[in-house]
Amino acid sequence: MGKKLGQHFLRNKEILQRIVTVSEIKPQDRVVEIGAGMGDLTDLLIQNAKEVIAIEIDPVLFKILKERFAQRENLKIVNQNALRFPYEEIGEFKVVANIPYYITKPIIFRLIEAKNLISMTLTVQKEVAQRVVAVPHSKAYSALSIIVQYYTVPEIKFYIPPKFFTPPPEVDSAVIKMDRRPSPAVKVADKQMFFKIVKSAFGQRRKMIANSLKLVIEKPKEFLTQIGINPMKRAEELSIEDFAYITNEVCKFCKK
Repeated sequence: MGKKLGQHFLRNKEILQRIVTVSEIKPQDRVVEIGAGMGDLTDLLIQNAKEVIAIEIDPVLFKILKERFAQRENLKIVNQNALRFPYEEIGEFKVVANIPYYITKPIIFRLIEAKNLISMTLTVQKEVAQRVVAVPHSKAYSALSIIVQYYTVPEIKFYIPPKFFTPPPEVDSAVIKMDRRPSPAVKVADKQMFFKIVKSAFGQRRKMIANSLKLVIEKPKEFLTQIGINPMKRAEELSIEDFAYITNEVCKFCKK
């Protein structure tokens, strides 16, 4: 139960309370919890939010949650895969969750696509949290950094050692809060093209961008030189603004 789904249960009341505090839930908020587990975080969320939607894929845990919270009016428990939940249909919402680590990236990508998301406060692997907040010229800087920072302002709130989980994971964890930006960090003519360029550049991060962008841009070396970007640079040396600039120049060229 739970373990086969990569779930590590966080049952320490003080840490759970800290997660709720940093998530800045208001009494009028709708909160989605992904991977509700035994319901320890759920218990605190329903005391602080107007409505809580707890998603739990494990049928055994779902049954435990149903029994534990039988009388709670402001809680809806859903036995579903969180990646398939219709977030767009529930109005504005915040996410507070200790998510199974193996679905961290797909969950983050799924949630940032939902325009009605206000913020997400997630317990994730420390390494993933560091990649999300990373800046250019750092080892952790990646496509994940740019994609999340395009939509949100992320901040690591605190770290959690393995001993506080059952069973303890083999890695340190971090609580990270991502607040949706009113509008994306940069203006791009074509969002899909922007992500394609970012992913291609980091897909071969040791290569110079003139090489890693070959599949996206025709004659990338000449093109980059022409628009004033050094083709010898690597992906980790380029800022989100640089990638937006390259995208917009590519789109201009496509229209010709």
